[in-house]
Amino acid sequence: MDTKELLKKVRKIEIKTRRLSDHIFGGEYHSTFKGRGMTFSEVRQYQFGDDVRNIDWNVTARYNEPYVKVFEEERELTMMLMVDISGSKLFGTDEQFKNEIATEIGATLAFSATQNNDKIGLILFSDQIELYIPPKKGRSHVLRIIRELIEFKPKSKLTNISVALKFLSNVMKKKAIVFVLSDFIADDYKQTLKIAAGKHDITGIRIYDKHEESIPNLGMVQMQDEETGELVLVNTSSKKVRSNYSSYYQEKVEFYKNTFTKSGAGTIHCRVDESYVKKLLGYFKRR
Repeated sequence: MDTKELLKKVRKIEIKTRRLSDHIFGGEYHSTFKGRGMTFSEVRQYQFGDDVRNIDWNVTARYNEPYVKVFEEERELTMMLMVDISGSKLFGTDEQFKNEIATEIGATLAFSATQNNDKIGLILFSDQIELYIPPKKGRSHVLRIIRELIEFKPKSKLTNISVALKFLSNVMKKKAIVFVLSDFIADDYKQTLKIAAGKHDITGIRIYDKHEESIPNLGMVQMQDEETGELVLVNTSSKKVRSNYSSYYQEKVEFYKNTFTKSGAGTIHCRVDESYVKKLLGYFKRR
């Protein structure tokens, strides 16, 4: 992809996702993810209805009338986007690939965080850490993240979510808002998720295609594993083969749901042919 085409794609995604974050997600994001606590702002005269526990007795004694302390939320937070860029993210049978949806969701979340003056960082992973961009503020930083989401070429096509979560725990010493975008066709991350979720506010966003859920009856079909590159001949007319695949897929989905829930992390399920806007808004409102 040449520079001109890349910039055009970045701009197109910016326009679409910034509009969403400006008009839909900004307020929801702010109310969903709170700051680290309350900090002292000022002292003012007591007004009817003020909490008496906030009375500043020193100032009250000095002026011989009641004054209260005013606190405000310490708003600044850090958001980390963790995006699976393994081979399976290139799957898609309708209008978009899974990695394209991941890019749009990541950009929308990043612009929502920028509206609240939060820092945004990025971890791209396969079965290794492919790229780490430390958290920073600002539009130009978000545009760099979008560029990497669009054009970065991973060294590996395999997946290891546990490696990514370990890396997160090592580089992020303070609590962060973390979104993990993957199809979660893996089961190697139970313990590392539990550790990371004990420190950070983590949400898993499972991005999937409806045609991954089952195999249609098409006779003998040659299939390629996007992650290993292995070619196999599959008899899709076999009821047992189709049933075994569906069971395998559902096991991975259930593992994802149960593991995240038990770790205290949130879950969102986004099918590529459905509106991720509704899914994100619904999740923010439930929280």
